Amino acid sequence: MATARNYLVVTAAYWGFTLTDGALRMLVLLHFYSLGYTPFQLAFLFLLYELAGVFANVGGGWLAARFGIKRMLGVGQLLQIGGLLLLSALQPDWSPIFSVAWVVIAQGVAGVAKDVTKTASKSAIKATSDGGAGQLYRWVAWFTGSKNAMKGVGFFVGGLLLQTIGFRPSLWLMAAVLAVIFLSVAVALPPLFGRAKASRSMRELFAKNRAINLLAVARIFMFGARDVWFVVGLPVFLYAHGWHYMEVAGFVAAWTIGYGGIQAVAPMLTTRSQDGLSREIPAARVWGLVMALLPALLAVALVSHVPVRPDLLLVVGLALFGIPFAVNSSLHSYLILAYAGSEKAAEDVGFYYAANATGRLMGILLSGTLYQVAGILGCLVGSATMVGICFLFTLLLPPHAVRPSVLAAGDAARRPA
Repeated sequence: MATARNYLVVTAAYWGFTLTDGALRMLVLLHFYSLGYTPFQLAFLFLLYELAGVFANVGGGWLAARFGIKRMLGVGQLLQIGGLLLLSALQPDWSPIFSVAWVVIAQGVAGVAKDVTKTASKSAIKATSDGGAGQLYRWVAWFTGSKNAMKGVGFFVGGLLLQTIGFRPSLWLMAAVLAVIFLSVAVALPPLFGRAKASRSMRELFAKNRAINLLAVARIFMFGARDVWFVVGLPVFLYAHGWHYMEVAGFVAAWTIGYGGIQAVAPMLTTRSQDGLSREIPAARVWGLVMALLPALLAVALVSHVPVRPDLLLVVGLALFGIPFAVNSSLHSYLILAYAGSEKAAEDVGFYYAANATGRLMGILLSGTLYQVAGILGCLVGSATMVGICFLFTLLLPPHAVRPSVLAAGDAARRPA
């Protein structure tokens, strides 16, 4: 009962955090696009947000193992409050260069907050799951799916707040909501929840097994393939084709909510095995191949000038893309925990999600650049290419998890007497 209670507390806290994070993304994107920022400048605003996440995931995993998950959840929430208040201090009479620098720094703080919180929260699943591979897969799928659905709600809330109460009051309101969540977590979770033995050196921290390394590379290209059209390209394309704030935010929100819903039910869409890997790995490969075909077909349809409005074609096509992407994302999120050792699961998760942040960083930069150079077609071609690379790396995944004890025994055998 205690483990399930802790799982629910962490999940609810992360829902609240993710709601504000999604709203912040839409607030920044739509507010600054309305001020005349180019697609490349919009991508630059999120640069430090994602770059900070690369380091925050690795550091967050190590800190969660050393100081406990509860403390790192609190740190992430306080950092997000600080980032929101910092962004609200932006003044309209500042020079463009100083304004951009200010927003980038505030987004960097929010990026650290998001990934420290995410690493701590996902590590909590390993710490609370005691029912074997089946329960772990279900809990991972539900946690990841519900989190992304909540982020979709956040996208909609961001557009709604911007249209109703404006940029600065929206940031203050979200900071107040996070303060309530911070106090609730401080009361509800045990003090040393999730604390474990941390790595003693950087070499040990990055000495992951081959399966985790392969999954990390696959994750880079999978999330880069989504964000290359999702972050800048599609919203700007829809806005340029006459869509209003709420319509753009509504579609992005609906896509993310649907994606999260499919993630949550992914265990019902894939067959499970006794060992937790022998059927799940082939499933990841099949869904990855399907995912690679959709943006390629969309690009061909746009070039062929099919008799359908381009914005509607994209909306339908990318909605379909969300199905294999969601299932594959859920499978990968499960596989990292299946491959990870229990003792340092927080560090393994942090390392893996550093790769996730690297993929988003690459996708954001390419989203702004490719859209400015080649339009939405360039974004789709970039997406298809990256998903194809992701698929190739999943072909190399080993069929069995290599536990830390096995690795240690192997090292001892290789060590000279």
